[in-house]
Amino acid sequence: MVVVLVFGAQDCRPACRLLIVTQLIGVYDADSTLWGEVSYWVGARVGVRHCSLCDITHSLFAEKSKWKECRSGLGVDFVTFHRNDQPDDVRQCINGRYPAVVARSEAGEVAMFMNADEIAACGASPQQFAAEITRRLVL
Repeated sequence: MVVVLVFGAQDCRPACRLLIVTQLIGVYDADSTLWGEVSYWVGARVGVRHCSLCDITHSLFAEKSKWKECRSGLGVDFVTFHRNDQPDDVRQCINGRYPAVVARSEAGEVAMFMNADEIAACGASPQQFAAEITRRLVL
């Protein structure tokens, strides 16, 4: 069981509450279509597109092995989606503020877990990102 305290300022709904988190959901600031993937890749290379979550989890062509290692040690399931394939409740929670990480509770509730600025503060480091996630979780 993983418990996280969610504050109203980061939450999809007002009020401070404890959630028993069963899953963390990362959503990239990119689309999963072939055109979306190609346009992001080219845009990132020439400096017109950027997604800090992509920088943490992926190298030039594939998922970072260090991220796979860090993800497996989180103690909670971590899945990723793109803007165009995320679940509807996650889309509503994020409300266009990408990238983001959302927590899903055992009751199915979703709440903002990390916003774009908080993800960017981790740099491109899977280790720093995993450490920040762990810091926010009460295991």
